Amino acid sequence: MLEYTMPLTLLLTNDDGYDAPGLQVLIDALEGLGDIYVVAPLNQQSASSHSLTLRKRIGTRRIGDKRYTVDGTPTDCVLVAVDALLEKRPDLVISGINHGPNMGEDVTYSGTVAAAIEGTILGIRSIALSSLQRTVESVQVIGPIARTIVETAINLGIPGRCFLNVNIPNPEISPIKGVQVTKLGSRAYDNLLQEERDEEGNPGYIIGGEDEPVWKDEEGTDIAAVRKGYVSITPLHLDLTHYKSILEMERWRFDL
Repeated sequence: MLEYTMPLTLLLTNDDGYDAPGLQVLIDALEGLGDIYVVAPLNQQSASSHSLTLRKRIGTRRIGDKRYTVDGTPTDCVLVAVDALLEKRPDLVISGINHGPNMGEDVTYSGTVAAAIEGTILGIRSIALSSLQRTVESVQVIGPIARTIVETAINLGIPGRCFLNVNIPNPEISPIKGVQVTKLGSRAYDNLLQEERDEEGNPGYIIGGEDEPVWKDEEGTDIAAVRKGYVSITPLHLDLTHYKSILEMERWRFDL
């Protein structure tokens, strides 16, 4: 079990922007767990991935007590919060609740997940929370689930250099049955690009097709869990090394 200084300091952020309903659900759900700081993007930052604003002023504004907006990415929010805005180093970074899932390879695009990545890089235990209900309107179900997961993570401890990626099924589709610890699934998008030509006929493209992604139905994955009505918790870490390939590639010979 991790030893925290009391009261806990929680840093909340997201990628949907400061005014997003999912963030407010998270704030309300975690009330009483500790000192809650909210440092969130001024504007929508979905699919911003782990981007960082370099060599450009990042504007901040104090909205209220322990409440700030940042004119930047979720990664900017965490870095600026930890290094400049907070009175003390947070015990936990919690990102979300995202309006839509972050599963499989999509975690590499996600600004929600990126905030948890930045927290992990800074040595802070982190959680990314996403809801398959894009409106996050089932507050009485989704909020308590978020609180339970955060409380459990506080009490039992998140492994070092690891963060949790959580996806909550849509409770209006089926009742939430419980929690499963999962691995990342895999998906493919069809018709991802939409062509749009300018007045001169030159082609341009809009990323974001109308078709829903096709997920591989593999047991033990995040997508399999949420399809069955379970909250998916996937422990992720930042070491991208493919260790099996190291053993194989050690036999390679390079003629330099």
